[in-house]
Amino acid sequence: MNALRDLPRARLFWPIVTLVALLLLNFAVSPGFFAIRFQNGHLFGSLIDILRNGAPTLLVALGMTVVIATRGIDLSVGAVVAISGALACTIIADSPTPDSLGTVLSAVAVALVFSLVLGAWNGLLVAVFGIQPIIATLILMTAGRGIAMLITEGQIITISSAPYKVIGAGYWFGLPASIVIAGAMFAVAALLTRKTALGLLIESVGINPVASRLAGVRSRGIVWVVYVFSALCAAIAGLMISSNVTAADANSAGLYIEMDAILAVVIGGTSLAGGRYSLTGTLIGAFVIQTLTTTVYTVGIAPSITLVFKALVVIAVCLLQSPALQAKLRSRRVATKGVLA
Repeated sequence: MNALRDLPRARLFWPIVTLVALLLLNFAVSPGFFAIRFQNGHLFGSLIDILRNGAPTLLVALGMTVVIATRGIDLSVGAVVAISGALACTIIADSPTPDSLGTVLSAVAVALVFSLVLGAWNGLLVAVFGIQPIIATLILMTAGRGIAMLITEGQIITISSAPYKVIGAGYWFGLPASIVIAGAMFAVAALLTRKTALGLLIESVGINPVASRLAGVRSRGIVWVVYVFSALCAAIAGLMISSNVTAADANSAGLYIEMDAILAVVIGGTSLAGGRYSLTGTLIGAFVIQTLTTTVYTVGIAPSITLVFKALVVIAVCLLQSPALQAKLRSRRVATKGVLA
């Protein structure tokens, strides 16, 4: 009985309830929502679409989680998404053999390496020069779109490369390749942070960077690593997005994805004050965001108020998770019981 009473206070209780409620709402509006069919060796269905479309947000949110765990923030992920897609598509478009696997691998490698350099730049500003993370990453957020525009020369770069299209729109093992890639990155992140000392070091830096440094933890190196990892995740997301539409648009690619990533992290129960974090919570939060977007279209809400609807749901979830609100509700219940007694 006590366990059931304490369940609403669990970190992931309300995010899971929200996700289930959104899924049931979609089912009520569209009875075939949960149907999954197997066709031509591939899985299709609304749930598969949510997983596939939510993969880029999940990737960016994974990197954002470990950055926030160190008391940081990375506002530049949207720009890195645009730069990654722009570089890869430009290299493929300029190549005489766009359908060559070697060309695609080279383009992907260049995009990833350049994005790692951008992540290292953010880490340098934050860890070495001591610039506030929100300011340091705002610099790249502002300049990044300009870099992407320079790469594409202000044009939307369209490509027709079958190997490249696999990343965002192809299938591996019967599942969309984007789901497999996002799942692999999640597994790697979970393995490195929960099966090694890295996760504990990240949390220690986030809880008290001064104390962790005095204890012998190389906090600068940890901070540098998380910003590089965040850029890597954003770069892969950029490859997915540009691959899915077979084009690179420096203006719209990854637009507002940093906001969705931060919301996913917060919904998942990770505190913006740093310290303890939850990758599983981020996973649930990312799919709450994507399911919410799907619900907007399923229910038929006007696109002009989509962001308002999303904001209302996110506010509700955050309020339900709020320790202050839960404490007030508990004290009110105790006071009510005392009066009745």
